[in-house]
Amino acid sequence: MTGRPQGLEWLNELSEQDAEQELMSCCGSKAWAAAVAAARPFEDEAALTRAADSAFSDLGWRGVEEALAHHPRIGDRPKGVDRPSAWSRAEQSGVIDSDGEVAGALHEGNLAYERRFGRVFLICATGLPAEELLSALRERLGNDDATERGIVRAELLKITHLRLTKLLERP
Repeated sequence: MTGRPQGLEWLNELSEQDAEQELMSCCGSKAWAAAVAAARPFEDEAALTRAADSAFSDLGWRGVEEALAHHPRIGDRPKGVDRPSAWSRAEQSGVIDSDGEVAGALHEGNLAYERRFGRVFLICATGLPAEELLSALRERLGNDDATERGIVRAELLKITHLRLTKLLERP
């Protein structure tokens, strides 16, 4: 043991500003990060999840778009050394081994999605092979904007939950 606080204890002990910065790596919305940081201290992980979900449900579309700006296209490899870039690379590991045809189709599908909806295609890619991501992308291209916004919110929340868990497991 290093003697450093771990998990929730660590998050609870951070300054407001530091907590917001750490939480931004889980969901790139400043309003969300500020709301979750302000809800500290958390008694347990369930309390953190409740606060995260409450802040997320209060998040308007502009906040969702702000968070989306922190996500790369599916199939693009973030080159940064920051935590969110490393997490994105791990989350998209199913795309790494995809053949050139699938990778090319994902790239073209991303461009078509962006033309249609004006935003990056977002999906919780953890554990999904490239072919499944491509299938979901193609299917979602047929959605209307309202339906797609609902799916984007749900996928962003899944990613946020996964990243909160990772944040508490920090080295």
